[in-house]
Parts: sequence; structure tokens; C-alpha cells
Amino acid sequence: MPLELQWPPLSPIRTGWRGRCPRCGMGHLFQGFLTLRPQCEVCELDYSFADPADGPAFFIMMFGCLPSMLFAVWLQTAYQPALWIHLFTSLPLLLVTCLLPLRPVKGWLVNSQYFHKAQEGSIDRDWQGKKATKHPHVLRTDAPEMPGEER
Repeated sequence: MPLELQWPPLSPIRTGWRGRCPRCGMGHLFQGFLTLRPQCEVCELDYSFADPADGPAFFIMMFGCLPSMLFAVWLQTAYQPALWIHLFTSLPLLLVTCLLPLRPVKGWLVNSQYFHKAQEGSIDRDWQGKKATKHPHVLRTDAPEMPGEER
């Protein structure tokens, strides 16, 4: 019996945000702040399938960094405060909105990869051969002529 059949499917959001194993939900996903462990210490799931790449950083930049920077620009244009005001308002806001969510978002993306069985994309060569017959807008030279159609 395969090991995957012994484990119930777990929510990638719940397990990922807590930094837990996507299969058993008990083992740790990270060693250190953002470094993935080689495998789960409970169920021994190999984490080599995981490749979130720049996904966490992108989401954090769009939903954390951008609003923080807009706040800093608004504060500067509306009140023109001294630099030390930015050091005590804008900089901590930027650090909190950019660094704190990185680990939960990376955990969520890794666990989503496991949950949805994501893998590297590939081209289906068989589909490439059938493409011309499935799409009517492609001119086929071997197609029989329709009545009343001239070539």
C-alpha cells in the first residue's frame, strides 16, 4: 500500500502557515527562518519536490511592501516629517509587513505544491501532432474538399 494512502489530505493553508509537514501535519517544514528541511522528522516525507522559487517574495512585495511604501510616500507628501519620523514609523512598518509573512507564505506555497501534486511543466508531444486536426482555423492540405469549395 503506498504511503500517500495512509495519510489524510490536509489543508495547505493550515499546515503551511504553521510551518508543518504537508503530509502528516506534525513534522516541521523549516530549519532556520526560510531554509527547508531535507525531510519530515515524523513521516520522512522528502521535501525535494518543493520549489516555491520567488513566489513568497512576490506575494509579500505586492501585498505588504507596496502598501507600506505607499504609506511612507503619503506621510512624506502630507506632513513632510523629519527623517527620524520615518525611521520610527515607515521603516518598522516596512520590516513587519515584509519579513513576518515570508515564512508562512513560503510554507503555504510548498504545501500547496504537495497538495496539488504540482511538478515541473512539460510539453506533450502527442498534443503537438493532433493540434492541426482539432483547430478548424488551421489550413489542412490533406483535408477533402467541401462541395462548392475551390482550391
